[in-house]
Amino acid sequence: MSEATRSLLLRWGASFRKGTDFDSWGQLVEAIDEYQILARHLQKEAVSQPNNSEFTEDQKKTLAKIATCLELRSAALQSTQSEEEFKLEDLKKLEPILKSILTYNKEFPFDVQPVPPRKILAPGEEEDLEFEEDEEEGGAGAGSPDAFPARVPGANEGTLLPRLPSEPGMTLLTIKIEKIGLKDAGQCIDPYITVSVKELPCLDSLQDLTCENSYLNGIDLTPVQDTPVASRKEDTYIHFNVDIEIQKHVEKLTKGAAIFFEFKHYKPKKRFTSTKCFAFMEMDEIKAGPIVIELYKKPTDFKRKKLQLLTKKPFYLHLHQTLHKE
Repeated sequence: MSEATRSLLLRWGASFRKGTDFDSWGQLVEAIDEYQILARHLQKEAVSQPNNSEFTEDQKKTLAKIATCLELRSAALQSTQSEEEFKLEDLKKLEPILKSILTYNKEFPFDVQPVPPRKILAPGEEEDLEFEEDEEEGGAGAGSPDAFPARVPGANEGTLLPRLPSEPGMTLLTIKIEKIGLKDAGQCIDPYITVSVKELPCLDSLQDLTCENSYLNGIDLTPVQDTPVASRKEDTYIHFNVDIEIQKHVEKLTKGAAIFFEFKHYKPKKRFTSTKCFAFMEMDEIKAGPIVIELYKKPTDFKRKKLQLLTKKPFYLHLHQTLHKE
C-alpha cells in the first residue's frame, strides 16, 4: 500500500466517523453534509481509471456500494417516512469494510447497487418527476435554459466571470449576493444561485416552436453564471458573499429585461439538483446600494406573469449593487 493510499483511507475513515458521530448526536444537517462529501469522494474513486488507482475493480464496486449506503442514510435523515429507512446502526456496519477495503473479500452486507454520479437536470426534466415537497416548495422547477455552458455536477467553484473592460460613458454593474433567508436553510445541501439576465421577445415575432420556447424561458442577454456553493449557513440564512459581474453595460440592457436569481440545492433522495425558489430585479431597480428582493415559488417564471411568494414569512434575497462608470 502506497503512502498516498494509506492517507486516503485514513481520511475516508475520519470522515465516516465524523458523519456517524454527528448522526448519533442528532446534528442531522452536519451529518448529511459529511455523508454527501464522503459519498462523492468514494464515487469519484469508483469510476477512476485503472492507471490512476490502486484499487481493483471489485474494490471499486464495494466503494460505490458504500457511497450508495451513505446516500440512503442521508436521504433517510431528510425523510418524514419511518418505513424502509436506512438505519444508523446499518451504516456503522460499513466502517470496518471501508477500513479494510484492500483486503475485504466477503459479500457486501446490503443488497444495494452503485448509483450513477449526481446529475443536474436539463430544463423541464424535473416536471416529469414526482415530488414530495413541503408547502413552500410548490411544484417542480425548470431552471435556466442551456443557452450557455451549464454548471458541472458536483462543482463547488461556480462559473463566475470577470468584469468587462470599461468603456467611456458606459456603466457596469456588480451585484454582491450577500445572503438568502429560508426557514429550512440548514437543510439545504450544496446550495448555490444561478444568475441570468433575460428579456422576452415580442409576441409578434413568434414564428415556430423555438421562438415560443424563447418566449417561455426568455432570451439570455448575457452568459448564465453560477455562484460557488454557499460559504456558510447560520440560523435561517445561507451566506454567499460573492460578486456577480453583469456581462453587459447597463445602458445596453433593454427596458423590459430582468436579472434572475435561481436558488438551487442538491436533493439526495432524488439524486439531482433542484430549483427551490427564485427572485428577480427589474431595470428600474438598478441603483447603487443595498436591496432586498422577494422570493417566489418555482418553477421560475421568466415572463413574470404568475408569481407566487415562497412564504408569507419575512425571508428575502439580500443584495448590494455597485455601479462602475468612467
